[in-house]
Amino acid sequence: KARAAADLAAGLGFPWEIICADLELQLSELSEEDRPAFLAEYGLDAAARERLISVAYSLLDIVTFFTVNENEARAWTVPRGTTARQAAGKIHSDMEKGFVRAETIAFSDYEAFGNLHDAHKANKVRLEGKDYVVQDGDILQIRFTH
Repeated sequence: KARAAADLAAGLGFPWEIICADLELQLSELSEEDRPAFLAEYGLDAAARERLISVAYSLLDIVTFFTVNENEARAWTVPRGTTARQAAGKIHSDMEKGFVRAETIAFSDYEAFGNLHDAHKANKVRLEGKDYVVQDGDILQIRFTH
């Protein structure tokens, strides 16, 4: 029945995901080191939670960007196609009104360097204007005037 439902969803152009509770239970009992091999054995690239989130984001047509400082990291969800200036407004309306630019780095680059300082030194941080379309996983540092 699950395959028939998946075929119906695919035929209608909807994303779908089959989830096996028993498989997820087994996965949860494994160590972090053993999980990739277990997933690969079943032809999966991620646990159900991650796959379900991906499908939901696709259906909702949303992306996540991040803000990071010395004290915290925050995730912000916005509609796909949101500009940097609009993203600034998601954080605070004053930031959108006084938007100057966004220092932007892809999450994968941030992860590779481990911090913003080293990413800056490697020229992985870009200056983007108000019309830049925020990409899923971008880390933004908004510059604005009051």
